[in-house]
Amino acid sequence: MTKFDTLMAAERPFLTDGGMETWMFFVEGFEAPEFAAIVLMDDEPFRAKLRSYFDRFLALAQASGTGFVLDTNTWRGCVGWAQQLGLNKEQILALTRGAAEYAKEIRSQWLGRVPDILVNGVIGPAGDGYAAQSIPSAAEAQALHAPQIGVFAEEGVDMLSALTINNVGEAIGITRAAQQAGLPVVMSFTVETDGRLPSGDMLGEAIEAVDAATDSGPAYYMVNCAHPDHFRTAIANSESWTARIGGLRANASRMSHEELDNSEELDDGDPGEFGQLHAQLARLLPNLRVVGGCCGTDHRHVGAISRELHLESAG
Repeated sequence: MTKFDTLMAAERPFLTDGGMETWMFFVEGFEAPEFAAIVLMDDEPFRAKLRSYFDRFLALAQASGTGFVLDTNTWRGCVGWAQQLGLNKEQILALTRGAAEYAKEIRSQWLGRVPDILVNGVIGPAGDGYAAQSIPSAAEAQALHAPQIGVFAEEGVDMLSALTINNVGEAIGITRAAQQAGLPVVMSFTVETDGRLPSGDMLGEAIEAVDAATDSGPAYYMVNCAHPDHFRTAIANSESWTARIGGLRANASRMSHEELDNSEELDDGDPGEFGQLHAQLARLLPNLRVVGGCCGTDHRHVGAISRELHLESAG
């Protein structure tokens, strides 16, 4: 049984981290162009803070007795971002390789305490995750994302997750590239305050379209970078596609993506309420396998989720 098989067979959801970029930039004070924390992978102070950041979440997994999905710092690692970040293709792929190696190093320090740790190769959109201004075709997206996915395959990651994907074409292309590389992939859509993708597609329609085009290629789907209030109505009717949702990584803030983009302060919401909202969502999602956070969330928010889904249910 592979580590990914263990995740898929788990009786309780695994944990993952929160909003790494918002924590590093707003709380720890680091800076990078285009919110691209990947460019800091060779900076020793950043690496030290990244390790301590993940240590907090891994300690939560240890306390709850559950597994953990350990992300690579590669959300802006698509080769399409290289020029905007002042890099060439080889340089940005080298940063992806280094991020995967560092994630494996962090895992090695926790294996005796949290045995089920999956290194998760993170893929971000080739464009702005909040705005579907330029939507690639499935073929274009496959070509754009295949180089980074190839590096993940060479590094032996346990799984891939495509985060903040906002359109169907890119989701199909990423899935096909992952299938070609032989890696399990999770597709995570972001939605606006009305529950639609920035492209205008309904969440359920997007899931069904990707499944139809890829022979149900994604192992499961997630929703991330949106507050629970923004997508709860979309999943409340328990339609057949909701059974395909296996992960949640919500925002702490109820603000829209446009408001978050223009905000100079971090909105961390109410961690306790955040946990309670996830308890409600979990009752609507029978196949929930991974829970964590996104923008504005940290170990407090994920800890509140774990108390609701792991510790209190065990008691």
